[in-house]
Amino acid sequence: MTSPDKAPSYFVNQQSVAAYHPANHTGTTNYRLIGPETVGATKVELVLGVIEKGKGALPHSHPGIEQVCYMLDGRALAEVGGQTRELGPGDCCFFPADMRHTFTVTSDTPARVLVIYSPPYGENPGNTIKD
Repeated sequence: MTSPDKAPSYFVNQQSVAAYHPANHTGTTNYRLIGPETVGATKVELVLGVIEKGKGALPHSHPGIEQVCYMLDGRALAEVGGQTRELGPGDCCFFPADMRHTFTVTSDTPARVLVIYSPPYGENPGNTIKD
């Protein structure tokens, strides 16, 4: 977050935030665009994920946190609540709080996915593997 003597900026891009590799994922690089430390958001978090072919989220859940994934580029197979669906650009999926899910890229090119968490997940990039 910004210092008290400096007004926060409400405009963010991928180049202005640190990349990190999230826990419970393979071949994934995340960029936290909207969150407490970027714009002061307290109720929502927006992450851009870039995921390699055949890689993605291992089976896991987020206690008390809902998640939405919106596909920008590429294709991926999402599994949640006994349902499986292949997603492409313009598709989205919802992972309810506490529900185990997976997400695997199926396209030859990397997938780019916008991920929304509510409340913010706040995974600490300092506790994960960085580029």
